[in-house]
Amino acid sequence: MAVAVGTLLTMPALSAAVPAETASTAHAAATSARAHTPKPTVVLVHGAFADSSSWDAVISRLERRGYPVIGVANPLRGLSSDSAYLSSVLDTIAGPVILVGHSYGGAVITDAAVGHSNVKALVYIAAFAPDQGETGLSILDKYPGSQLPPSLTVRPFPGGQDAYVDPVHFRQVFAADVPAGTTRVMAAGQRPVSLTAFAEPSTTPAWKTIPSWYLVAGADHAIPPAAEQAMARRADSHTTIVHGASHAILVSHPDTTSHIIETAAHATS
Repeated sequence: MAVAVGTLLTMPALSAAVPAETASTAHAAATSARAHTPKPTVVLVHGAFADSSSWDAVISRLERRGYPVIGVANPLRGLSSDSAYLSSVLDTIAGPVILVGHSYGGAVITDAAVGHSNVKALVYIAAFAPDQGETGLSILDKYPGSQLPPSLTVRPFPGGQDAYVDPVHFRQVFAADVPAGTTRVMAAGQRPVSLTAFAEPSTTPAWKTIPSWYLVAGADHAIPPAAEQAMARRADSHTTIVHGASHAILVSHPDTTSHIIETAAHATS
């Protein structure tokens, strides 16, 4: 009888231990699963008068945190063709994507992301986020103050005209908070954009169905900060403003830029 009583007395303790062990095992498994979940691919789209090297400091920060990154070479030939090109790149990526656009690249991601269910977030970095039918020029007309149009130099090419920022005005218009030596190199190596790109209307905007984040450059002389904030409000974007930042905020504030991208990734994972 003593053995039977002792056995009965120990049974509750054994029964209680099973759920605790199961809970501990489940927690460990969940932690391990999160640790081994692949991070989304970050796709970076540069704007006009730039190339993928403008993302260099942002790329190095994201890669150190384990994100796979693709800096897309935006053709800068026209909104519909540039968006189609980016869409073809997105077709090749398996798994979730955080799609990021700077300046004119924002218009490109707005059109290109439509129909891509793996694009989990849009991140606008001092960028155009047009509504259907809008153009870059119409947005600048609606929100005056841009120093970009009068600073452009136009050169013909077969079939069209290319626009460059006059190197004399490049730092003031594009990158006022970037060291002068760096902006001289940026101005010399800038990639031109076809004039038709700013005049071509946007199609269905992806920000109506995909969550978005927006980094406003508070001292932007290319896209007026008022325009950036209005586009961010319209898209219901999670918005951060960096006062004093130029249009080249991704160059002058790579920590803030990479942080907002990571925030979007964490929020949509």
